[in-house]
Amino acid sequence: MRWITREHPHVDRVACPWLIQRFVDPAAEFIYAATPNVVAEAKRLGATVFDTDGAELGHHGDECSFDAVVHKHNLDNDPALALMARIVRGADTARPQLTPESAGLHAILEGLRTQFYPNDQAQREAAAPVFEALYRFCQGQAAGE
Repeated sequence: MRWITREHPHVDRVACPWLIQRFVDPAAEFIYAATPNVVAEAKRLGATVFDTDGAELGHHGDECSFDAVVHKHNLDNDPALALMARIVRGADTARPQLTPESAGLHAILEGLRTQFYPNDQAQREAAAPVFEALYRFCQGQAAGE
């Protein structure tokens, strides 16, 4: 399945692909498009839109797109993903005080963004191990370790 979002990713636009590929669609293909072209490209390619204005899998209230993917795909019962969603939400919505880890995640992802700009796919791929490690950390936290 194809998934599409805005180019030059920030936190949500690299976090959601990791979440989708890990828990929803292992064969997912991710496309980054210029903001004004996202919806037209989604229609042309038959892709699911995420993290763009008006998207079902976008920001709603205080929650970010990562939260929307968790809810839409019934991943709420995983305590590690629930914690991870709070961390990502804090990093993505400029609320680093939301969790102790949010500011650190934001800093790491900004470093990757700077390093790989303008190669969005390389940035997404470089961020994947960060999210895998964060998920393992959250599993340990959820288990009381």
